[in-house]
Amino acid sequence: MSDKLTLPKPQGPVDGAAETLLSVEGLTKHFPIYGGFPIKRKVGAVQAVDGVDLSVGVGESVGLVGESGCGKSTTGRLITRLLEPTAGKITYAGQDISHASRRQLAPVRSEIQMIFQDPYSSLNPRQTVGTIIKSPMEVNGINPKGGIEKRVRELLELVGLNPEHYNRFPHEFSGGQRQRIGVARALSLNPKLIVADEPVSALDVSIQAQVVNLLQKVQEEMGIAFLFIAHDLAIVRHFSQRLAVMYLGKVVEVGDRDSIYNRPRHPYTHALLSAVPEVTLDDETEDRERIRLSGDVPSPIHPPSGCRFRTRCWKAQDKCATTEPPLVQISGNSANHLTACHFPEDPTTEARAEDIVLDPALAALEKEGE
Repeated sequence: MSDKLTLPKPQGPVDGAAETLLSVEGLTKHFPIYGGFPIKRKVGAVQAVDGVDLSVGVGESVGLVGESGCGKSTTGRLITRLLEPTAGKITYAGQDISHASRRQLAPVRSEIQMIFQDPYSSLNPRQTVGTIIKSPMEVNGINPKGGIEKRVRELLELVGLNPEHYNRFPHEFSGGQRQRIGVARALSLNPKLIVADEPVSALDVSIQAQVVNLLQKVQEEMGIAFLFIAHDLAIVRHFSQRLAVMYLGKVVEVGDRDSIYNRPRHPYTHALLSAVPEVTLDDETEDRERIRLSGDVPSPIHPPSGCRFRTRCWKAQDKCATTEPPLVQISGNSANHLTACHFPEDPTTEARAEDIVLDPALAALEKEGE
């Protein structure tokens, strides 16, 4: 039996739906905690990702959003196999790569690329831009028409940089330019899937739109599928066709862009959307709901029982503490809009009769100001 994966040839869409390129089922990653002296033993685990189900179609852009520490970046590194999953299944192009060896992953590595969050630490400061971009092609034995150097210069031009920057070093570029170099490196192998791990969060606001527009242009022109990880919902709405909302290692809601932003059902999604700043024009009269949660995200070492959001939820009841809600279609939702909640919210973001303010200190301040 061969130890290499044989990838099937891509097929066209069936009945107008995008063919599934990547499928994740029950993906789990627990980081062990060791203690004791002189013999160290396992005393616990950080449940960074705990049973994530996700899919990305061919040429589709999927957004993964949530608060810092919810497991978004860990999920991205598991999908690209930079981390070994504790449990679960990762299927790429019909092949199970969950626990594939380094040799088995060789034909897949070039098709799944990653754009890292920090453009300063993700580039080797001792290598020129040309070397950084051409190295993946040399490692994978790719010799494009016209030579590698010509291809590198074409990629630099594609991402909006001067081809003459070929012999410059990373320290000679700004943060936005460095991230463009990272994009060029990811594109050098003609990937089918790019995992973008908060690619603009470390950049100046004035540069973020340029990089997002660049990624959108690349996605449309080259047909590359994207898993776009971010905590800024405004950016994800601009870029992604479908969204998955994560909280404390689990996906709590998933659906198409319009459903999530206009008809959210999970209380946590409502809270996230209410925190997005928006400019209200004079002729706009519809007010948005206002929700202020209390406290921080619980520790992933000892997550709450049942629904993990119940400790910060205004609709929590006894059932939420004993039974974990499944991610399913609920009444009033479309077939591709799934929610994990026993007591879902109404599908609207309009202002409520009374704001939800769970933070005691904030509530006291607002009461004093009345």
